[in-house]
Amino acid sequence: MTERIWLKSYPTGVPADIDPGQYPSLVALMEEAFRTHALKTAYSFMGKDITYAQADSLSSAFAAYLQSLGLVKGDRVALMMPNVPQYPVAVAAVLRAGYVVVNVNPMYTPRELEHQLRDSGAKAMVILENFATTLQACLADTPIKHIVVCSMGDQLGLLKGALVNYVVRNVKKMVPPWNLPGAVRFNEAVARGTRGVLKQPEIRPDDIALLQYTGGTTGVSKGAVLLHRNVIANVLQSEAWNSPVMKLVPEGEQPTSICALPLYHIFAFTVNMMLSMRTGGKTILIPNPRDLSAVLKELSKQRFHSFPAVNTLFNGLANHPDFSTVDWSHLKVSVGGGMAVQGAVAKLWLDKTGCPICEGYGLSETSPSVSCNPVTNKEFTGTIGVPLPSTYMKLLDDEGQAVSALGQSGEIAIKGPQVMAGYWQRPDETAKVMTDDGYFKSGDIGIMDERGYFKIVDRKKDMVLVSGFNVYPNEVEEVVAECPGVLECAVVGVPDEKTGEAVKLVIVRKSPELTEAQVRAFCRTNLTGYKQPRVIEFREELPKTPVGKILRRELRDKK
Repeated sequence: MTERIWLKSYPTGVPADIDPGQYPSLVALMEEAFRTHALKTAYSFMGKDITYAQADSLSSAFAAYLQSLGLVKGDRVALMMPNVPQYPVAVAAVLRAGYVVVNVNPMYTPRELEHQLRDSGAKAMVILENFATTLQACLADTPIKHIVVCSMGDQLGLLKGALVNYVVRNVKKMVPPWNLPGAVRFNEAVARGTRGVLKQPEIRPDDIALLQYTGGTTGVSKGAVLLHRNVIANVLQSEAWNSPVMKLVPEGEQPTSICALPLYHIFAFTVNMMLSMRTGGKTILIPNPRDLSAVLKELSKQRFHSFPAVNTLFNGLANHPDFSTVDWSHLKVSVGGGMAVQGAVAKLWLDKTGCPICEGYGLSETSPSVSCNPVTNKEFTGTIGVPLPSTYMKLLDDEGQAVSALGQSGEIAIKGPQVMAGYWQRPDETAKVMTDDGYFKSGDIGIMDERGYFKIVDRKKDMVLVSGFNVYPNEVEEVVAECPGVLECAVVGVPDEKTGEAVKLVIVRKSPELTEAQVRAFCRTNLTGYKQPRVIEFREELPKTPVGKILRRELRDKK
């Protein structure tokens, strides 16, 4: 399918294609922002503003510090932090020094963290002290040689920073005891770097910018290799897509976005942080989006224009009693991604804010955005919209051939400058998902209508989507199989009103003494929160095919 029938559905002013060659690297994009918008606020966090000039000097100093450790171009640096200012500073520093960002979910267990650090070969790590105990538990089995530890209050100034750190450590007790010999504090690392000089390596479009870990189609966590040009392309695609409404921001007013999604997730990394850099925007960092009262309290102090979020967050905020304390009248674009947006939530959000939720679609492997509903739409379509500029999508049948009839379902395949280079050191896995003509096979089954709008109707891979996070049944099954007293087990996704889908675990016991509480405790130790089963069921046997393959569909149907 080379004819892009969806172009006729584009709003006026959105180009058919973007030029990903505008910048040689993300470093060039960021340094342009540092120069052009020096005096503007780049990040706002807990009432403290950090200007582009400050982000420039902090990241330059931190980059010089990283270089002083003897790391070489292309080395991987893991970042394990929520939305705190040290995160974007560290990203800029890692990239400016010529290294590769490895994004790590701060909620990972030691087992999950160890896998990612070993697989990526990361030699250095920047981590918030709240999670240092997790690293301590697995450090000996990882290649990490250098550790920088951050605190919540590092960038809030002496008095406020000390107060915030005291509350986080001693009142809220959010920092379990830890011991990481040789670890350097973030502010100390920056101070040391200030005394050094950043040597600017040559960074090319095809150099790796980040490893974004995902289950892919098999569930074994592997790094999607995103090149500098991949992320640049997606930033420019997102900018072009949002332009019909973002150009309505009054002249002289700084475009401002709410960053409630975690920056270690590729959606916020690209559509919040990097897009704001490109447009000279201000990013409001929300460290804990689950605390809805705190989110709304922060938003009530701000004037903002862009709000990317997942369905659960839109829903939680719209139904919160403090919703009306916020001035939503300046909101120009609400982008829903990560999971399906529900029609009822979209309607409520539009009624209460006057700004429609534009549902989009993307994957870690595509930097992430692939398609989106036009930002000028007022009606909820229940679709994932149309492909972004410079993006091609087609539907493949089981033989890998493009389906010919409109409305016929097939696996969504994607081609465009935002598609990854492959999986990190997994040529076999890369070969499974890439076609000979350069399309990435998503594992999602979709249909396309005559306007070029795509709709997801099923999933080829056994995956559970919990609030925008991928959970792969075989990973959970492998963990649960190690639990004493479990003979065999199977995991499926079941509908959940709050999270879209939830994990259901079915167990055949080896010993009748095994309890649900024991299983839950075992899962808490080995699986991060969103992967833990919401429903646990014990059975005498699992439904299987004649050759012994577990019939997940039967387990799914019998809720």
